[in-house]
Amino acid sequence: MKDRLVIGSRGSKLALRQADWVKQRLAFSHPNLTISVQIIKTSGDILKDAPLAAIGGKGVFAKELEDALREGRIDLAVHSLKDLPTTMPAGLTISTITEREDPRDALVVRPGLELNHGSISDLPTGCVVGTSSPRRSSQLKHLRPDIVIKELRGNVDSRLRKLDSGEYDAVILAAAGLRRLGMADRISATIDIAEMVPAVGQGALAIETRAEELETSGLLGALEDAETRAACTAERAFLRALGGGCELPIAAHGVVKGESLVLYGLVADEAGERIERNSIEGHVNDAARLGESLAEQLLASGASAILAMSHRDTST
Repeated sequence: MKDRLVIGSRGSKLALRQADWVKQRLAFSHPNLTISVQIIKTSGDILKDAPLAAIGGKGVFAKELEDALREGRIDLAVHSLKDLPTTMPAGLTISTITEREDPRDALVVRPGLELNHGSISDLPTGCVVGTSSPRRSSQLKHLRPDIVIKELRGNVDSRLRKLDSGEYDAVILAAAGLRRLGMADRISATIDIAEMVPAVGQGALAIETRAEELETSGLLGALEDAETRAACTAERAFLRALGGGCELPIAAHGVVKGESLVLYGLVADEAGERIERNSIEGHVNDAARLGESLAEQLLASGASAILAMSHRDTST
């Protein structure tokens, strides 16, 4: 019987806030457990100014945590689910997906800039918007080709400092991260999903463990959220079927209502000129199949050509 658990986390303020939330929930469910948090520095944290596509994609936020798991230095790793590749390494598994926070993207504008209707359409012509996400950039270019998009990386605090210092007129961040950090007041507008489809898994936390550690997985049961699991399973199946990652403009969002699951998906080119989008609905128990089916529909309707061009661009 386990009497202690070590939680692995990245060292950013947001990552530690998320790990502490998991620690508190576990302590409430299992008061006899001794639980600690160990910071693991990842490649994504070290190379914080380099574009993600250039340093290995979303896996750079997980590799060192997964190494620590395999080596037994930690018992579980807490991730933002959107940072995890859709194919899990041998011997590791996502034991738990927690209830989702707000999955939408958030627009944060510099002091003095007013948004009359709380929408991207309110941004002034030619304004500078910061984002490091091809998904956000492509959809923003499609909506507002007049806007200047400028690369923006770093943790939430550093991004907001750059905004407040005047380097940008606005930045786009995940609403979930701002809310978890107690910074909901910085959100100038939450962007409707019909306007900007979120990243796969955005707003959900994933708890990764060693696959054979069934006792550890059992301890995490109280944190599992079935609706979020189903929605994210569909989203991740969609992304996996398209062969994409954070370096390509691919987005998906699942909504569960009772036994029904509606999945929205989008594939775009980097310029935001070509966008293929569609949705599919089915039974919640068929989440993975729905994701794969929606991917097949989009590939047949033109997404295959978009992805082929994107892969050629990234390989040159």
